[in-house]
Amino acid sequence: QLQLVESGGGLVQPGESLRLSCIASDFTMSWYIIGWFRQAPGKEREGVSCISSSDGSTYYADNVKGRFTISRDNAKNTVYLQMNRLKPEDTAVYFCAADTSGTVPPSRRSRSYDYWGQGTQVTVSS
Repeated sequence: QLQLVESGGGLVQPGESLRLSCIASDFTMSWYIIGWFRQAPGKEREGVSCISSSDGSTYYADNVKGRFTISRDNAKNTVYLQMNRLKPEDTAVYFCAADTSGTVPPSRRSRSYDYWGQGTQVTVSS
């Protein structure tokens, strides 16, 4: 059972930044596609971004492109989601997940991911 743990969420004002971290303690994250998802109350889970395991290619939802950046630190076995210029509509629980089957190309669809963290709350409010 792969375990993922997210951290870094919190309450910020519009326009501010947060960096979310996703760490695994029992597997090597660089082997797998890692995705970030979010779910706001009453809404479906949304694929925000993902990063490939092969060449580090990154993919973003249109509504975060240019504001969010996904990256890996293989030495720390961690994947980050840097979120800049946050908006109230970014408020959600953010999850990281691992795709161990290696979907080609990497997908932002939830069904491609088989291991999930518990989530971290991000609230953007003035």
